[in-house]
Order: sequence, then structure tokens, then C-alpha cells
Amino acid sequence: MSLGKVHAITDVCILVEDVERTVRFYTEKLGFALRRRAEGFADFAGAGITLAAWEIEHIHTHTGVSGRRAPPGTHKACIAVELETRSALYMLYEELRQRDVPFQAPPREYPWNACCAYFTDPDDTLWELYVWGDGGPGDYHETFDRSDLQGD
Repeated sequence: MSLGKVHAITDVCILVEDVERTVRFYTEKLGFALRRRAEGFADFAGAGITLAAWEIEHIHTHTGVSGRRAPPGTHKACIAVELETRSALYMLYEELRQRDVPFQAPPREYPWNACCAYFTDPDDTLWELYVWGDGGPGDYHETFDRSDLQGD
């Protein structure tokens, strides 16, 4: 059995320094709905996937995984959201910018045939908002036929 072929990814969990600060950012600035809350943990209802935040110290204490932290400004993950149109991208960018979401720059065109805007949350998790250009990812990305994939 292969994990990637059998089970859908249902949750993305970001490791954070301060879950209260994270809850405020994701609910007040990004508009996520808080779904569950526990000591050192919160998760948010999303469209198709659950986004969770777990305090690094809490997961370390309870599971034994590393409690090491990356230096400030180091991106540990990138969460991407595909939008349908450039106008939708620019509208969302403006809406979030008005809420003081810290963007790297306004949306712009990139060589991989996408218009993208990038921002970070309080723990430096990188977010990408993007829309494909005409033709989608095109020949910049190699496409594989799922039936050609080898595995268990």
C-alpha cells in the first residue's frame, strides 16, 4: 500500500510559537472559521482541507518530536491557494492588504506561467496566492499520467 495513492491529505498542520496569536491572525485577517480549540492547538474549517496550528512546545512535550525552532524569517512551509482569475487574485490581495497582511510584493507574473502574491503569517509560514496564465502550467511543469506511476 502506498500512502500517496491510497489516502488523501486531509489536514495541513503548521507548527507555531503562539497558538493564540495564530488564531487571531487566521480568523481576523484571513477569515478562517475556528473549528476546534485545545491547549496548544487549533484547527480551522477550510474548503476541502483542514488547516491546523500546533504550538511547537506542546507537540514536543506530548509526542517527543523535536522542539527545535527555525530562526525568525525562515520559511518552514508554503501553503498555496489557486484562484480562478487574475481579478479574483487582485481583489483578495487588496482585501488582505487592507487587513495588514504582510505581503512580499503585489501580485506579479512569474516564469512558471502564474501570477502570484506571497505573504507570511506571524510564524513565517509562507502563503502563495496564484492564478495560472493561459494554458495552465504548460511545459514549465512536467506532467505525469497517474497510470504510469510505479509503486505498491
